[in-house]
Amino acid sequence: MSANSAAALIRAKREGLRLNAAQWRDLAQGIADDTWCDAQIGAFAMAVAWRGLDLRECRDFTFALRDSGHCLAWRDLPGPVLDKHSTGGVGDCVSLALAPLVAACGGYVPMISGRGLGHTGGTLDKLESLPGYDTNPVPERLHRIVKDTGCAIVGQNADLVPADRRLYAVRDVTATVDVPDLIVASILSKKLAGGAQALVLDIKTGNGAQTPDECAAMAMATRMCDVADGSGIALAVALSDMDQVLGREAGNALEVRAILDLLGGRACDPRLRDLTLALSAELLCIGGIEDDRAAATARLRRALDSGAAAERFARMVAALGGPVDVLDHPQRYLPQAPVQRPVAATRTGFIQAIAVRELGECVVDLGGGRRVPGMPIDHAVGLADVRGRGERVDRGEPLAIVHARTVADADAAATRIRSAFRVGEEPALPAPLLRWLPQARDPLAMTATVSA
Repeated sequence: MSANSAAALIRAKREGLRLNAAQWRDLAQGIADDTWCDAQIGAFAMAVAWRGLDLRECRDFTFALRDSGHCLAWRDLPGPVLDKHSTGGVGDCVSLALAPLVAACGGYVPMISGRGLGHTGGTLDKLESLPGYDTNPVPERLHRIVKDTGCAIVGQNADLVPADRRLYAVRDVTATVDVPDLIVASILSKKLAGGAQALVLDIKTGNGAQTPDECAAMAMATRMCDVADGSGIALAVALSDMDQVLGREAGNALEVRAILDLLGGRACDPRLRDLTLALSAELLCIGGIEDDRAAATARLRRALDSGAAAERFARMVAALGGPVDVLDHPQRYLPQAPVQRPVAATRTGFIQAIAVRELGECVVDLGGGRRVPGMPIDHAVGLADVRGRGERVDRGEPLAIVHARTVADADAAATRIRSAFRVGEEPALPAPLLRWLPQARDPLAMTATVSA
């Protein structure tokens, strides 16, 4: 048996032995080119879940995944290539606003995003609420759009980190999706292959997050920083609250409409706006566009108030095949559910706790998410005007408005929503929106040509 055969590498990791860089390259290539079967990939993932990886192994594995396919290059852009990733949350549509907002401030954002699975929504599913939007353009078209528009939010094509694509599919059915070292390698390999020079990572904590435990989330954040420190990418990491829906909406078309309101200067949830500005400002700083968060935030606010960010979003949508007048007539294009029913509170008091994961599951069961990859979804359904933790509510006031396909679906959702909210007499303070992980790494040393 070869020392680098699938069986040998699986056995070595099962026994807690350390693999070297060459072995990780062979492993990633074997997954990418189908030399490894699904059973072997599953056995390897479970061995990592059991034994873990040390820092050098995690870094070597990340680079091996990155190099298993084609890497994007952006040498002809006059500004920094910037990106953002979130570990997923209910109502988290920040990426839809961040990409055009950062582009309006001189950054270039080729954002490789994913679809929803489980109780959290997917960025690509949200954008596909817009008719004609192409989430998988050919590389030449993607390059042209990013160069001309400054941003493009698209999916992972078959040539980008193919080993990770196959590994993730197996992890999804072998109870190894939540293995921290595999999460770190998966996220960073895709961002490195996408050509990002700076990355803001938003790790959700709280009962609606993929990693609810704060200690586990902090450990993952620390490992991300340690791996990125040897990768050539500048990284900033925040922990953000998911003990309530991020904005007021949860559902694909509903969240797109919320972002259009934010970009268009209309009423929007302050938490959604504040998190978008905070993550965007940090990205401008570590990308070398601004020197400090105050200056970056001021620049971002000007881009919002002037309409420059909204214009970038509209150009991106049109360039990727979506409607050219989405800013002016969103109601023409975003689907609406035929049944819209308020869910009334049964008592007066303060919202003390919210089972956010249950709200996300409710959206999935309405048809707005998928239980298995490839399952069709209903972009129109979801929850709107969702109340937040700490708010006072009177009996009979809506806790949320269900957008459903049928009356029966709305009735079932209403029962679950009422049970997800705990209302009591004492006020409860919401958790801090975000906290930055202490950063001991220098920002990008680059000279960026940016617009005023």
